[in-house]
Amino acid sequence: MRYFWSFLLLIAFSACQTQGHRQELQLRFHNPATVWEETLPLGNGRIGMMPDGGIETEHIILNDITMWSGSEDPDAINPEALSYLPEIRRLLLAGKNIEAQNLMYGHFRCGGLGSAFGNGKDAPYGCFQMLGEVQIRSSYPQPGEVSNYRRVLSLNDAVASTEFTKGGVNYEREYFASHTGDVLAIAYRADKEKSVSFEIALNRPEHAGVSVERDAIVMKGQLSDGFGGDKGVRYLTRLQVINKGGSLTAGDSTLTVTGADEAVVLISTSTDMMDENYAETVDKLLKKAAGASFSHLKREHIAAYKSKFDRVTLYLGDQSNQLSTNERLNNFQTDDDPAFAALYFHYGRYLMISGTRENSLPLNLQGMWANQVQTPWNGDYHLNINVQMNYWPAEVCNLSELHKPLIDFTRSLVPSGEATAKGFYGADGWVAHMMSNPWNFTAPGEHASWGATNTGGAWLCRHLWEHYAFSQDEDYLRSVYPVMKGAAKFFLTSMIHEPTHDWLVTAPSSSPENAFYLPGSSDPAFVCMGPTMDVQIIRELFVNVLLSTVVLGMEQDSVISGIKDALPKLPPMQISPEGYLQEWLEDYREVEPQHRHVSHLYGLYPSNQISPLTTPDLAEAAKATLNRRGDGGTGWSRAWKINFWARLHDGNRSYKLLKSLLQPAVDNSMNLTGGGTYPNLFCAHPPFQIDGNFGGTAGIAEMLIQSHAGYVEVLPALPDAWPSGSFSGLRVRGGAEISAIWKDKQLKRIGIISTTGNAFKLKLPPDVVSASQKGKSIPIDNGFASISLEKGRGMIVELEY
Repeated sequence: MRYFWSFLLLIAFSACQTQGHRQELQLRFHNPATVWEETLPLGNGRIGMMPDGGIETEHIILNDITMWSGSEDPDAINPEALSYLPEIRRLLLAGKNIEAQNLMYGHFRCGGLGSAFGNGKDAPYGCFQMLGEVQIRSSYPQPGEVSNYRRVLSLNDAVASTEFTKGGVNYEREYFASHTGDVLAIAYRADKEKSVSFEIALNRPEHAGVSVERDAIVMKGQLSDGFGGDKGVRYLTRLQVINKGGSLTAGDSTLTVTGADEAVVLISTSTDMMDENYAETVDKLLKKAAGASFSHLKREHIAAYKSKFDRVTLYLGDQSNQLSTNERLNNFQTDDDPAFAALYFHYGRYLMISGTRENSLPLNLQGMWANQVQTPWNGDYHLNINVQMNYWPAEVCNLSELHKPLIDFTRSLVPSGEATAKGFYGADGWVAHMMSNPWNFTAPGEHASWGATNTGGAWLCRHLWEHYAFSQDEDYLRSVYPVMKGAAKFFLTSMIHEPTHDWLVTAPSSSPENAFYLPGSSDPAFVCMGPTMDVQIIRELFVNVLLSTVVLGMEQDSVISGIKDALPKLPPMQISPEGYLQEWLEDYREVEPQHRHVSHLYGLYPSNQISPLTTPDLAEAAKATLNRRGDGGTGWSRAWKINFWARLHDGNRSYKLLKSLLQPAVDNSMNLTGGGTYPNLFCAHPPFQIDGNFGGTAGIAEMLIQSHAGYVEVLPALPDAWPSGSFSGLRVRGGAEISAIWKDKQLKRIGIISTTGNAFKLKLPPDVVSASQKGKSIPIDNGFASISLEKGRGMIVELEY
């Protein structure tokens, strides 16, 4: 029935959305990539590649999301930390933050090397790494200049291509990471027989042995486990060439195709991290792919990919596919080009579908794409916003099943988090700090200035609740309830009473990576008690646990009664005399007022504790905070601010931040510069960090639809630059898919399909005089329309002004 209503709504919306769901959504370039940040990312959620489209020599970086060095670190629990906790807390209670901080630097940190300060490739912590690189050196039968060059990534199909003319011959290459065959596939073609000739090699900078077996190159090895042992991740990669015409000859480490009409390159790869039979898997997948035609593999891949990508449409104007993407990116600073904003939105959805899958690891700082063995910040899971931002679009953008890797990862942290809670705090429950990895690292980082934040696990628990809020799946909620409850138990047994107001606070902690000055001091202090973000996260966690007990009909126990007792003792959000929201318990002077983190506005977004309607004073304080912070910052920081301003219903300011996020991050000489966006639309921290892409996509969705306040509001933050448009398939809490059409800045039509069976409250624009469905009037009560729908049923609401 749901699909029936989807079909009807699509027909109803098609008149105003003429080409919205059929547009060619492309990244397009007129030259080969000269830097990695110009290459095109392809992936199937487990493995991926990034071709540069080189003419004489093409470089294709390969990736596997499980390509991690390191191993579980038994030294992560620092045996001396707990004994220093009472003195650290005593100093904090006495206002001696610097002395407490110095004690933490020396004693209250993880044991061992921790993350090795972001250089963990050979440490037990490890790092995410590139898999390897394919080099293809082509030779051409005729000399001549290159013309008609273009490189394209189709977001509609998840297929990339390179085309050019040389010596009177038209050459074409196609690339995709198969969502069905689970291999990487590349086709080299020409429109003249015997024109395809190349030598192909496969390598990686370290821990690799390369050999040739008949028509395949084999690369295998084992990454460092951080101890010099044999517990590191093992991997196997097989590259097979299938030529049509011509000849194929093998060298010591290369294969050479000569005079072929066409050549297909298939790459099968895996590790033993999540597949103990990885070698068998590699061979099986390669054999199956080699037995099918390239066109068959491509056709099946596209169908599987589109089953996710086509769930959502956004039309803000016709796409311009004549200009290159880097030209459109540069022009966007002075030309509004609404269609380019829509392209960027869809690119974030593309990256999520391509970067993760249901039974894989979560997206890391690099997503799943890297061109180094020592990735920036280890390419790990930063738990003080970054991995969470990766998943902000998952629910609203109708990719709910792709939330599962983060949910499963959160579950996996519990045993380690329990040991950390007991070992560092003598507390019950579980805790995770600011960083983690596939080895379930939960200890504080090796430096308290950034590693002391202890609400990373609790922030992850927000995602457990959000998945329920959108899906209304009670069986799922029952399965994650113990995880949320365990996180709450940690804070109930670890918080202390601060002396001024007797509030319950975390101690020690920090407001992520930001510092302040104590009165009369010039020494930066990071360590504190009860920073505002901690309080907001803990309050949200406690409330979500209580809501879960109601949904699931759970009996009250000591944890639930403890939560009820603790909630009114948490510090309130405080407004400084200057009108901004305080980041700490005291109104300290910040070391860096324009700091990239805006952690104390967690309550505005992603949480729902600050609202222009229900907490107007706090909303004004949030505005003052954002104006004070400024619109600059790292790429992901700008993305976060898009969401903030959307929650404050200021679409034009959100749009200004979108322009700031899309500021070109390379100069005319292709030198990498500051924060913003690279030519291939990857987010620049700098360097590349994918969270900003997902934060930007979530921000655009937040401008179009919101459901966090107990009702659905369509176009809550529409900028003047998008006067007309449409979308379909965006999801809201309570379990529904929403579509909308607007013209001349007036919302004309809302479509709703219930995916669960529920009652929905629609907030209508203030100048709407009537709402109707099939000519029948819908009552409006104080600006709201209430609608009840059975599961799978839908309706279209027409609005009159």
